[in-house]
Amino acid sequence: MSEGFRVPPFPLPMRVALAAWKAVARTGIGVPRFDEAQMIAEARRNTGLHDFGDDDFVEPMRRLFHSFEEEAGLHLLGRAVMRGAAVRALECRLRLSHLRDLHPELRALPVDRPVFITGMQRTGTTKLHRLLSCADELRHLSAVEALRPAPLGQPIPNEPGDFERRARQAKIAEWGMKYLSPDLFAIHPIEADSPEEDVFLFDVTFISPAVDASLSVPSYTRWIREIDPRPPYAYVRRLIQLLLWQRPGRYLGKTPHYQENLDVLFDVFPDAKVIHTHRDPHKVVPSFASMMAHTGALLTDEVDGAEVGRRVADQMANSVERAIVARRAVGEGRVLDVHYLDLIGDTMGTMRKIYDFLELEWSDTAVSRMQQWVGANPQHKYGRHRYTLADFGLDGDELDERFKAYRERFGVEREAQGRA
Repeated sequence: MSEGFRVPPFPLPMRVALAAWKAVARTGIGVPRFDEAQMIAEARRNTGLHDFGDDDFVEPMRRLFHSFEEEAGLHLLGRAVMRGAAVRALECRLRLSHLRDLHPELRALPVDRPVFITGMQRTGTTKLHRLLSCADELRHLSAVEALRPAPLGQPIPNEPGDFERRARQAKIAEWGMKYLSPDLFAIHPIEADSPEEDVFLFDVTFISPAVDASLSVPSYTRWIREIDPRPPYAYVRRLIQLLLWQRPGRYLGKTPHYQENLDVLFDVFPDAKVIHTHRDPHKVVPSFASMMAHTGALLTDEVDGAEVGRRVADQMANSVERAIVARRAVGEGRVLDVHYLDLIGDTMGTMRKIYDFLELEWSDTAVSRMQQWVGANPQHKYGRHRYTLADFGLDGDELDERFKAYRERFGVEREAQGRA
C-alpha cells in the first residue's frame, strides 16, 4: 500500500535560510503581506504609471488575497512568491493601459485565425505546443513573455534591450525552480527559452485557474467557476494583441484550462482553430495531482496528497463535462481531436495531420526543426516522473465511472500501467 505523497524537502541551504527568516518573522518583521494599497502603490512606483484603465480586477484580487490569507496556508517563501506575482500582474495592467493610450491601433489589432491547444493536463499538450512552435507561420507565447507580457521601462517606450532584461528575469525564475524543486522540473520544466502556456496570461486578470489547481483555496475556486468567464477571456485577448504588436504572427496558444470554456474561447476568438488532446484518465489524474502537489510544496507546508487528488479529480471531471457540452455546439472543422498515444507512437504522422488541419506548409524546414526538437527533448530528459493512484487517494473504479462519458465521447483507450 502506498504511503501517499510526501512533500519533498528544500535543499539544505534553503532550509537554513528559511528557518532564519521564520525566526525573524516571529517578531513581525519581514512577513510578505497582501496589503492591497501597498501593492498598488508599489506597482505604480515601479512603473511610473498610475492609470489601470478600469477597476474590474479589484474584486478578483481581493478574493484571491482573502484566500491566500485564510485558506492557502502559505509559508513565508510562498507568500513572497505569490505577492511578487500579484505585483507583476498589477504592473502589467498599468503598462497595458498606458500602451493602449499611446498606441490606439492596439485596440483594433486583429487576432487572425489563432490556434489553441487544450485538453486535460498531462495529455501531451506541452509536447504538441513545442512541436507546433517550430512552424514559421505560428507565433507562440515565450516563457519570457509569460512572466512579463508588456515591455518594461518608464513610461514604456520599447527600449533597446527590453526583451533581454525580461529574459534575464525569466532565466532567474528557471534556475530558482530547478534548484528548489528538481522533481517538479522533471514533471513540467519551465525553461526560459521555451514556449509557455497561456495560463500565465490569466494571472494578470486575478481570475487564475492555476492558483486553484495548485493550492487549496475553496472559496476562490467556487467563485471563479460561478462568475461569467467572458471578461477574463476578453482581457487575455487584449494581452494577445499586445504580444502580436510586439512580434506579429498567427498566434499559437496553449493551456488545458481552455477546455472548460471552449464556448467562451470561440466567442472571443470566432475564427480560432482548436486542437483537443486526450489521454487515459487513470494516467492524467494522478500525474497532474503529482504535479500540483509538487507545485503546492513550493508554496505551503500543508500539502495533503489525498486532498490534492480529490481537488484535481473534481476539476478535471468538471472540465471534460463542460467540454463535451460545448463540443456539441461547435461546427465541423473547428476542432481536431488528437490522442496522446498517437502523438507519442507516431509523432510525425500525427503532426502531418495537424498541419493539414491548420493549413500550414509541411516543409522540409518544419520537419527538420521538429525532428531536432524531438531528438533534443527525449522523455524523462530531467528525470522520471513516478506516481500512483494510491499516492493521492484515488480509486480506479471511481475514476472509470466519473470519466465514462469522456472515454465514450472521444474514444479514449486504457493505457498500459507501466507508461509514465
